[in-house]
Amino acid sequence: MSTLPPPDLGSAFTNSPMGVALATPDGRLHAANRALGELLGRSSEELRGRTLFDVTHPDDVAGAVAVCQGLSETHGRTRHECRFLLPDGTALPVQVTTSWADGPPAHLVMVVEDVTERKAVEARLLHLSAHDPLTGLPNRLLFRDRLRHALERGHREHTPTCVLVLDLDGFKAVNDRYGHPTGDAVLIAVAATLTSVLRASDTAARLGGDEFAVVCENTERSDAEHLAERLREALPGTLSLGTATVGVGLSIGIGSVDGGADPEEAQEAVVREADTAMYADKARRR
Repeated sequence: MSTLPPPDLGSAFTNSPMGVALATPDGRLHAANRALGELLGRSSEELRGRTLFDVTHPDDVAGAVAVCQGLSETHGRTRHECRFLLPDGTALPVQVTTSWADGPPAHLVMVVEDVTERKAVEARLLHLSAHDPLTGLPNRLLFRDRLRHALERGHREHTPTCVLVLDLDGFKAVNDRYGHPTGDAVLIAVAATLTSVLRASDTAARLGGDEFAVVCENTERSDAEHLAERLREALPGTLSLGTATVGVGLSIGIGSVDGGADPEEAQEAVVREADTAMYADKARRR
């Protein structure tokens, strides 16, 4: 039986599909393969003698240096994520797996992987977990988080916080008469109207069904009342959707919290106040 020749380890390094570098214990590159040069938009020769810290995003350098220093103490293996800066200034998210090699001489073996696609998927999943898939507005979970932050700021800075709860009048009739696709179009139109009227510091959310809410940071109750009127003007009672004109009213309730209030106690109370006021407003409009 014929014996296969031993593999060319130098060729494995040079032609690896992953970015690979050999570095001194303090991170200075002895060698970088072709894949790493292509990933970073620099030649292997250009990288030799430099450190990957030189091309690391400034906000990520401290973490990368700490990883390198830790390996000098543990002589083990570690994996961390950071961003490298390409020559055009683009930030490239990467995962760097670094192993200590005793040598001689002692050195680091670094494998660099582009994780752009994974980061995009993670960002998409994170967005979906906190946003309503139909309207794109924050969902109830993110609404609660934004409200908590607003109340914490109000507690620190002694600024008032207001919450508006909005419910569509006649929405069930729209679904029954025109079907759910038209009902969905109504919800999307209402969401677009909300975002067009609100300030950048306000957060509009879809709580579920035809119920929406708005968190208004640093907002006096009188300002929230003016906002409610602007919303009524923006949604006057009818919406034109294609060839159909549908009647959809708007009931609004307002809850308010004075500056300095305890956030834990105020969070449920302000939503309950706004919800109660919304139902009272709906009863008046029947």
